[in-house]
Amino acid sequence: MTDAVAQAMVAIARADFVPPELRDQAKNDLPLPIGGGQTNSQPRTVANMLGLLDVRPGQRVLDVGAGSGWTTALLGHLVGPEGTVIGVELLPGLAEWGAGNMARYPMPWARVLPAEADQLGWPEEAPYDRILVSAQADELPEALVRQLRPGGVLVIPVRGTMLRVRGGDAGDHEVTLHGSYRFVPLR
Repeated sequence: MTDAVAQAMVAIARADFVPPELRDQAKNDLPLPIGGGQTNSQPRTVANMLGLLDVRPGQRVLDVGAGSGWTTALLGHLVGPEGTVIGVELLPGLAEWGAGNMARYPMPWARVLPAEADQLGWPEEAPYDRILVSAQADELPEALVRQLRPGGVLVIPVRGTMLRVRGGDAGDHEVTLHGSYRFVPLR
């Protein structure tokens, strides 16, 4: 875990992003249910994904599958006030709850929005320097790769394997594999 990620995980309390009845379990390294069949991912997994993403201050970041808002808040901490984070969540009630959780942290540069059912990501504000996907895809979604700035990084689980995708200048991309993970499906 990088120093920046470790600092973000201390500054942004996971307990603020889980249901009240599960807050005493927030320090445990396991996924916690947050409703709608979704989970707040285990801290070790989130730290690994953020390390692969290599977020820098001032970057524009898209957080797909924002859920409780925890990863959006962590990303907001990492990019700082000169950056931008857009978290999108497909389940409207969960998106509203995630936005409410985000309100505990004064970061107007980071927000959780309800995703559009007919589009993946948030193309109207692309391109992004970094894209984090906290749901498992069946294949690498080209719709998200197209939202990535050349030289940008996308981290996504695909068929149980964590991929790190670096966008190329000519529309090509480099993909590296980073271990096995389990996630809820990307819809």
